[in-house]
Amino acid sequence: MRVRVSPRPFFDRDFIFNKIMFFVYAINSLVKNYIYVGLSENADRRIAEHNAGSERTTKPYVPFDVLVVEKFSTRPEARQREKYLKSGCGKEYLKKIRAEKQSIGLPAGTS
Repeated sequence: MRVRVSPRPFFDRDFIFNKIMFFVYAINSLVKNYIYVGLSENADRRIAEHNAGSERTTKPYVPFDVLVVEKFSTRPEARQREKYLKSGCGKEYLKKIRAEKQSIGLPAGTS
């Protein structure tokens, strides 16, 4: 008699207790007038990659400050917010946040 061993248990505690979250982030170039909006499961890692110059899209604009990081429980919710922030209205919203932080003397990445 053969016993089949499943590679994953039926009760997947990682899925239940370590639920994956999705982050939408906006970063502001400190050297050029450029705001980048992205979506990731690990915002800290992605922002560090952007600042390291590892990403072809953002490499010419390094270094960056963080404008916004928002957390979502599902990818579709995060994608919807990312699309909004990339739209004309969303970019105006981000520019307003950048201007407010600069007007009170805060670096763009502080709250």
